[in-house]
Amino acid sequence: MANAIRSTSWFAAGVWGCDREMYGSSAIRVHSGFAVAGSGRRRIRLLALVVFLVAGLLSDGRLPGDEPCVDHAAAPVKRVLLLAQGPDGHPVATHEYVAGLQILKCCLDRAPGVQATLVKADEPWPAGPELIDQADGVVLYLSEGAKWFQQDLKRLAALQRLANRGGGCGVIHWGMGCKEARHIAAFVPIFGGCHGGPDRQYKVLTARPEVALPEHPINTRVVPAAIEEEFYYRLKFAGPAESVRPLLRVDIDGAPQTVGWAWERPDGGRAFGFSGGHFHRNWGQPFYRRFVAQGVLWTLKLPIPPEGLDVEVAANALRLE
Repeated sequence: MANAIRSTSWFAAGVWGCDREMYGSSAIRVHSGFAVAGSGRRRIRLLALVVFLVAGLLSDGRLPGDEPCVDHAAAPVKRVLLLAQGPDGHPVATHEYVAGLQILKCCLDRAPGVQATLVKADEPWPAGPELIDQADGVVLYLSEGAKWFQQDLKRLAALQRLANRGGGCGVIHWGMGCKEARHIAAFVPIFGGCHGGPDRQYKVLTARPEVALPEHPINTRVVPAAIEEEFYYRLKFAGPAESVRPLLRVDIDGAPQTVGWAWERPDGGRAFGFSGGHFHRNWGQPFYRRFVAQGVLWTLKLPIPPEGLDVEVAANALRLE
């Protein structure tokens, strides 16, 4: 309607100006917003104007060729960057960042409304800030992620902008880590938890993770199996303590330890973390793939199917080349 009013106002102004030039300022009187003419010629002009006005008011306000280019009825696609690196010195079949995220991408590709892109983010990664600015979320599965996160000030600023606009932030295994404690403070407010500093704790054990919060969407149809894994624990979490929701726990040294979590940040965004991810073979477990994939969907504020996300992958997708 606003477009129609603007268009007809422009048209009326053109007719008014033309008539004033042709007939003089006294030729047309204005009454209740309409021009009243005294001659047949002017009546024709007036009739054309009225028809144009009525047509505009009865239309939806768009002129021919002014239809919207985007169908707003369709849900927008959320874009998530799966950030990996090459080998970091760990033995083969551990810390397989690229291969692990290829499996995660296969699972996310089955979910409507998400576009997952796997990107190698080895240093110096100059394209990083621009890619992050175009994304709705990121997943870090790389070496010493809490340090990598702030190695480049432009990268740090881009990730902070992502968080400030409510973007999703996910982190797996060493992607949440750092050896030096000085990297913890900037990382935790965005990702919710960190395996950092000289006092960081980790342990290799065989255990069946416990679902700590069955009603949380991320845990939909997540049925853990016993796995051998290197879990990070006694993590540094964001405060207040109850704001970070434990999703998976493992008994370590006689006490339940949080190894998977979800956090709704004060900025309106969401964060998810899983401290497993050491042994590549564990991606062969359906619960493992579902837990991580649904964690990513949740950070993007996308619905999780009540039957759980379909995370079946071909057997060859699990093999390392």
